[in-house]
Amino acid sequence: MQPSSLSGLPAGVGEALEAEGVAELYPPQQAAVEAGVVDGDSLVAAVPTASGKTLIAELAMLSAIERGGTALYIVPLRALASEKKTEFERWEDHGITIGVSTGNYESDGEWLATRDIIVATSEKVDSLIRNGAPWIDDLTCVVSDEVHLVDDSHRGPTLEVTLAKLRKVNSGLQTVALSATVGNAGVIADWLNAELVESDWRPIDLRTGVHFGNAIDFDDGSKREVPVDRGEDQTARLVADALDTEEDGQGGSSLVFVNSRRNAESSARKLTDVTAPRLTGPERDDLRELAEEIRGVSDTDTSEDLADAVEQGSAFHHAGLASEHRSLVEDAFRARLIKCVSATPTLAAGVNTPARRVIVRDWRRYDGEFGGMKPLDVLEIHQMCGRAGRPGLDPYGEAVLLANDADTKEELFERYLWADAEPVRSKLAAEPALRTHVLATVASGFASTRDGLLSFLDNTLYATQTDDEGRLAAVTDTVLDYLAANDFVERERDAGAESLAATGIGHTVSRLYLDPMSAAEMIDGLRTVATGDAPSDVVDAGTGTSADTGEFIMTAENTDDDEPGFGTYVRADAENGDASGEAIDGEANADAEDGDETAAASSEVTPLGIYHLVSRTPDMYELYLKSGDRETYTELCYEREKEFLGDIPSEYEDVRFEDWLASLKTARLLEDWATEVDEDRMAERYGVGPGDIRGKVDTAEWLLRAAETLARDVEGVDGDTVVAVREARKRIEYGVREELLDLAGVRNVGRKRARRLFEAGVKTRADLREADKGTVLGALRGRERTAERILENAGREDPSMDDVRPDKSASAAATAGSASDEDGEGQASLGDFR
Repeated sequence: MQPSSLSGLPAGVGEALEAEGVAELYPPQQAAVEAGVVDGDSLVAAVPTASGKTLIAELAMLSAIERGGTALYIVPLRALASEKKTEFERWEDHGITIGVSTGNYESDGEWLATRDIIVATSEKVDSLIRNGAPWIDDLTCVVSDEVHLVDDSHRGPTLEVTLAKLRKVNSGLQTVALSATVGNAGVIADWLNAELVESDWRPIDLRTGVHFGNAIDFDDGSKREVPVDRGEDQTARLVADALDTEEDGQGGSSLVFVNSRRNAESSARKLTDVTAPRLTGPERDDLRELAEEIRGVSDTDTSEDLADAVEQGSAFHHAGLASEHRSLVEDAFRARLIKCVSATPTLAAGVNTPARRVIVRDWRRYDGEFGGMKPLDVLEIHQMCGRAGRPGLDPYGEAVLLANDADTKEELFERYLWADAEPVRSKLAAEPALRTHVLATVASGFASTRDGLLSFLDNTLYATQTDDEGRLAAVTDTVLDYLAANDFVERERDAGAESLAATGIGHTVSRLYLDPMSAAEMIDGLRTVATGDAPSDVVDAGTGTSADTGEFIMTAENTDDDEPGFGTYVRADAENGDASGEAIDGEANADAEDGDETAAASSEVTPLGIYHLVSRTPDMYELYLKSGDRETYTELCYEREKEFLGDIPSEYEDVRFEDWLASLKTARLLEDWATEVDEDRMAERYGVGPGDIRGKVDTAEWLLRAAETLARDVEGVDGDTVVAVREARKRIEYGVREELLDLAGVRNVGRKRARRLFEAGVKTRADLREADKGTVLGALRGRERTAERILENAGREDPSMDDVRPDKSASAAATAGSASDEDGEGQASLGDFR
């Protein structure tokens, strides 16, 4: 079937696809057309990676737009949202407008009403519904990418409830769900009342096998000799073999999947011995430039280590990297400049990074609940293997698991290569998931009675799958008890029916996109500011009891997943480095004494107290306490106990006290950021990567903004407290002390340049408009283009630096005043990347 033969698409789309090289639709794409995807019919496409799922979605969206509708494309990750937006922008030549929205959970995204295709994460779509985005009612087509992630216990419930709400609001909504091959795609199709297209077809062959001894044994019975000499590393030999096997004049790239960040970094370093000798002269030049760009993203050891590996054609990829790091690595790998990437499994989750050969080195990873190294799920391994083979670039793809003995080889075939992926199961009935979604469902007007709420929940995947009809009702009642006890929901009984209504604060919490338990913790802490005591009528989120009645309500559950909507939440562990307790105890306290974070009177609200308040909410997964940390942070806890908003748990309540200290460690990281401690020092101190730091900062800024809003609504909280929360939030936003807030707010300045300008005598935005240009240029180390951009953003009439010479005394003053800034370009503020 030729694209130009399709009807119902905007004029010229079929011909444009053929001009791109799509002469014939792939079999799954043709099956989707025959199932009515261009006629507005709902569809579930469960097909392998690289089999054309995105084009199926595009056909649905473009045909919906041709009929006068609007399309929404839901993705699980922010990075994937940007990738898809770029991919869809090629339709702008046909009059199609594209919008993307992933952040600011308090916005209704009204501007998106003017776009034909909207790309957003499931969390963002959920928040848009809560905030009453008017264009939601006008949607005619929604695409859910990676819909099998409804199985994820943390992301899945949001996607599940969001799809249920969209289908309730828009009768006749075309729902297109894209999935990997799973064990029960038919159940997903039944839930969405959709046709099912299921296929194992791929445009190029994918051969999967196990390497043991001197050969790869593939699942089709074939064999490839890849001998490994005594003392030679198995992974290195396989990477070298792929690079040395030329197809169309080029060797093949490799993706190596390992089970931890530390192993990813170690693997990348070792594999430089394989990749470096195989680089051409021009590739070496290009990689040197790329390495410098990587070093400019962050001033951490992780950034330096990544740049060193990239210079030699190898790289690592994990959630601890800054998003700019990950994007640079992904782009260079797709361009075949980087020859091998060693990654944790997160890279398999949808981002387009295909390779000729995928090597699954580690098929177990540590799981605390399991109590040791747990085998990965079949679906996860299949997702990794699906990265092998690039249509149009590689003649085939190979995915190889590694075995050290014959028994393991046999186990890998049985467990993964010959096995079907697990069935997808809804995780909606867990209390932490339902807390936020029950409140949002009531606050958004989707249900005004208990029966109506249960009726709405009947439209979820959970209701489709469950054999225990009373389970969801029981958990829902427990959640309603919690919400009512914390004054988020009002319940009234009339003639046997129970009506539900969100309170004013309940509406606010829903719009802020907070877990109600996070909101309760914040309100509790803010009330202690107003009264000087812990209030007796709030639910204790730590014990799950009401201080008045002792009634059991609910407890929080912390996880260490990478939550796409809020930044990266990954706990540091023993494999990712160990923060020195002595360094924290000595250096961190010294930093605080230098600034304005010293212990204060109980009536004063300090940044540390505010940071600790948001750090102990379920929405901010705190840093892990390592060996020696308990003693260090216990001492810090009592040194600064007057600053905390709320009572400190007893040391004898082991679990609560440990959680309190872990939150203090997280708050201390935020305080370091707000007092301009260098990123590399922070990374070493807390045993985290730059991505973790920025993830925590991003999440803290969101939570502090929410706390500022809540503070205005909490009875007894005065304006000074609201201002204190606002200033604490702004300092997190820019990563600076109080005196730099005005300067750091200028676009392109950031935390380090602000300090250099301040020390050179340029202390405010107004100063930038009037200061001697030579002084500004000197403070910015002679970087003319940077200086011009900053002056322009500050509103200077003539920002040009033509014929301006940098003032050496200004440069010296800036350097002396910011001695910790070693390279000047390690801009660590999130504001630098706006």
